[in-house]
Amino acid sequence: MQAIHCTSDGPWVPKRIGDRRAEEGAYVWRKLLASGAVIANGTDAPVEDVNPIPVFYASVTRKMKNGGFFYPGQKMTREEALRSYTLSAAYAAFEETIKGSLVPGKLADVTVFTKNILTCPDDEIPSARVAMTIVGGKVLYKN
Repeated sequence: MQAIHCTSDGPWVPKRIGDRRAEEGAYVWRKLLASGAVIANGTDAPVEDVNPIPVFYASVTRKMKNGGFFYPGQKMTREEALRSYTLSAAYAAFEETIKGSLVPGKLADVTVFTKNILTCPDDEIPSARVAMTIVGGKVLYKN
């Protein structure tokens, strides 16, 4: 899934399929999670920006560029959104035994942001930047 599509498509989806169908079936993450489905999140470059922060923001707010919200009752919690990008994405790639969480024996791939995206106010999430990346336990980028 690419959560950014919810907010970029949001302004036109109800116009094309109707409000009822949009609310019942478009980007229904709460319904999917409640069913036990695993949601693997990611970007959709080059259709959307490769930056994961806008995708995370869309996942947890469903706020569109026009200021409206696309059926916000279906948004993910921040922990669910983080999991969708980490352990769930690793699961979808059949790599959950080596990626997706920080436990002994895994690859220790980590991204450190300039803000704590799990606790900062919603409106500060888009301004988070990468401060450091660690891949295989080695610092590859540091700002």
